[in-house]
Amino acid sequence: MSKEHVLKSVDIIVSKGNAEGNITYANPIFVKLSGYSMGELLDKPHSILRHPDMPKLIFKFLWDNLKEGNDVIAFVKNRSKDGSFYWVLAHVRVAKNPDGSFRNYVSTRKPVTEHAKELIEPLYAKMLVAEEESGMNGSLKILETFLSENNASLATFNETMKKLNN
Repeated sequence: MSKEHVLKSVDIIVSKGNAEGNITYANPIFVKLSGYSMGELLDKPHSILRHPDMPKLIFKFLWDNLKEGNDVIAFVKNRSKDGSFYWVLAHVRVAKNPDGSFRNYVSTRKPVTEHAKELIEPLYAKMLVAEEESGMNGSLKILETFLSENNASLATFNETMKKLNN
């Protein structure tokens, strides 16, 4: 079993990405947790950290919303270079230039509570099984059921994720 790095309450991870999602900036805590050097991270896709426990649907939801100009707040399990992992609550948004054109994507990530992990880990495991058996639609049904059970919907996804982290 790989080692989990638990973020401290003061830890805020920040990264920026270009239109393709490639890393253009990473703060020191991001570099430290990732286990990669700054040179290994820059110009690489954020997916370099994708943990196999992450359902593809979460990233599809994220990118679909970002392309529409909407922020996304989601739980993400990242894998470090050495195989260890860490959980974050990521807030990803589109930054714009003064003229309204795209500047970059900015992601700030903070620690995940134990309560949230207890809810999200089994949800993501079910979503992964559903993706294997019936693709994204199956995974989406699992997510929508979970949200419904928490008096939420895809429209209130961000607010629900923040509440779960309390």
